Amino acid sequence: MRQGRIVLAGTGSGSGKTWLTCAFLRALSMRGMKLSAFKCGPDYIDPLFHEKVLSIPSRNLDLFFTGEDETRALFLQDNDSDLSVVEGVMGLYDGLGGISEEASTYHLAKVLGAPVLLIVNAHGKGRSLAAEIEGFRRMDKEGLIKGVILNQISKGFYESVKPVIEKLTGIAVLGFLPTHKEWHLESRHLGLKLPEEKEKLLEHLTEAAAELEQTVELDRILSLTEELCEERLLESADYSWLVPYDRNRRKIRIGVAYDEAFCFYYRDNLRLLENAGAELIYFSPIRDDKLPEGISGVLLGGGYPELWAGELAENTGMKLAIRKAIQEGMPSLAECGGFLYLHEGMKTESGEVFPMVGVIPGECYYTGRSLRFGYAVFESSKSSFTIRGHEFHYFESESSGCDWIAQKPSSGRKWKCMHEGEQHIWGFGHLYYPSCPDFPKWFVERCRRYEKTKRLI
Repeated sequence: MRQGRIVLAGTGSGSGKTWLTCAFLRALSMRGMKLSAFKCGPDYIDPLFHEKVLSIPSRNLDLFFTGEDETRALFLQDNDSDLSVVEGVMGLYDGLGGISEEASTYHLAKVLGAPVLLIVNAHGKGRSLAAEIEGFRRMDKEGLIKGVILNQISKGFYESVKPVIEKLTGIAVLGFLPTHKEWHLESRHLGLKLPEEKEKLLEHLTEAAAELEQTVELDRILSLTEELCEERLLESADYSWLVPYDRNRRKIRIGVAYDEAFCFYYRDNLRLLENAGAELIYFSPIRDDKLPEGISGVLLGGGYPELWAGELAENTGMKLAIRKAIQEGMPSLAECGGFLYLHEGMKTESGEVFPMVGVIPGECYYTGRSLRFGYAVFESSKSSFTIRGHEFHYFESESSGCDWIAQKPSSGRKWKCMHEGEQHIWGFGHLYYPSCPDFPKWFVERCRRYEKTKRLI
């Protein structure tokens, strides 16, 4: 099988990667192609655009979280698409600490053997575009950059500058996307706003896709997607750690909070829980007044609970149900936004305090600045788990926990974090389960034991 693939990378944040990637996916899906999408790096929101807006399966690939062989396996697993489109992170060469190639978009492109399409924001630039692109070409020791798309440029100027760039750099300029007042995605402190926050999003992406059909050499780009050799990719992919370890045992029901407030989940985290024997039952802490029937565990993921603090506070039925379940011993995991939700109170940016679930003493509160941003290795001081993940939050807690140690990979800086008990692990850290496959197995087994205890009572 030849697996078509391409990486859409930017020269930096703000180059228009996400919008152009979504428009590219939309254009190809309108052609009837079977697509899959991936996001390089620890990003929850961009895959939501791929999935929610375009109905295209999307997963994360991150070479800090998993090694090269494991990352290839994650890419290939259940991937029978005509084309896999990988959206880059930051600039093409920006990896760990901003100074290493490790875990960069370029590193991932090398590991996947994928051609790179470089997206360059051309606004306010002229011949200097050639200097910028030439710099990227010179650092491309593998010859992966196969073409350039210019973003935010008029048709007239594009036709003038395209031959200049090609002559000076030797790189094909394969099209452009003009400036349009509706063709952009707005951001907030944690990144892009969620898909449902932009009106007429699919309509505007459909318009941009139609424009790409006219302004970008899509057929020529598609011819690039199978140029690089795939044999190394297939031969080195190790699937053994992804095989379900317990196919025949009865499934155990685990409730997963999922709505506008809690939507930050790695697809592969959920997959590994299912592989370990979980049946995932989704519920909304905003709208549902009780937990799903028959669950034996609860997972509270990250998201934007601060934007829905009033609605979460008013839903006393759900808060009481979660508090009662946890106090009675139901196993639980809570990450970042879910961790905030478990506090006694949440003090938002406006200064108003909203009552939350109340199993963690004290308040969490908005600080106005990014705290402990970026990758970390999380190690439990109570159990044997060492998991890779990241933190990215503007809230602080009066009770952050001290049962785990987090360490930055670049600087080596350490800090205490996380609450761990017999039946729970809660904290700011976003954990990537494929970096420690025993972790989801442990949680499902805890839930299974709890379910057995309930039946004996």
